[in-house]
Amino acid sequence: MRHQHDHDHDVEGFATVLAGELPGHWTVDYREHATRAEQMNRAGAVWDMDTVADAIARHPLGHDAILTRDDGTRLYVTGRPRHEEQFLVAALAPASISAEAFRGVREPGGIVVPADPFAGADAVATGLLPRYEAALAQVQDNAARLTSRAPVTLTWVGPDLHATADVSETVRTVLTEHGFAPSGTGHTLVLSGDDTALQAQAVRAVGAVLATHGTHLALRHPAPRTGPDTATATPVRHNRPAARVR
Repeated sequence: MRHQHDHDHDVEGFATVLAGELPGHWTVDYREHATRAEQMNRAGAVWDMDTVADAIARHPLGHDAILTRDDGTRLYVTGRPRHEEQFLVAALAPASISAEAFRGVREPGGIVVPADPFAGADAVATGLLPRYEAALAQVQDNAARLTSRAPVTLTWVGPDLHATADVSETVRTVLTEHGFAPSGTGHTLVLSGDDTALQAQAVRAVGAVLATHGTHLALRHPAPRTGPDTATATPVRHNRPAARVR
């Protein structure tokens, strides 16, 4: 069945010609969507917070195309609602990098291009792609720094495991979702050792999740205390009078 949007924008044809005019080798994945859920699923990684994101959120676009270059760069293409002579093009964020690496990085944003795919290709090549590559470089740099940061340390205190409460919000969320709870003082997060099997299972799960965020767990025992109150006790010798020899 043909949809009304097919008479407004030839997304498939536009995207195919656009891909042929862009630098590099691109493939085109064109799809029609019967539901808004399908549309939102396809557009979930659009790296834009302005015109393109607004159109996706507000309008049933019905169809779109994703262009993929050999190096993994992806572009999202669809018709601009209520503007038959314009199309929307935006970069898609890379899916293999943790969300934390995107913090503080400005989106490259999408662009509005005319229905002429040759003019559109020029706008993408000279405007959108350079912004995307600059933003991607920042994200990759953040990801590299995250992978080299200090581990999250868990310390045994008796049967329980303690983690300092002075951790990032991401780490705190991971810990609390796997059974860690604030201590009475609030200075640490504690994973009870009442059930050692459950405790071990939680630690393994936390380690797996943290690995996806570029860090890992380190378990240690507290350092032995030193000082007068922990010095080795010396046996007390009492002076007793010597026994008399009769």
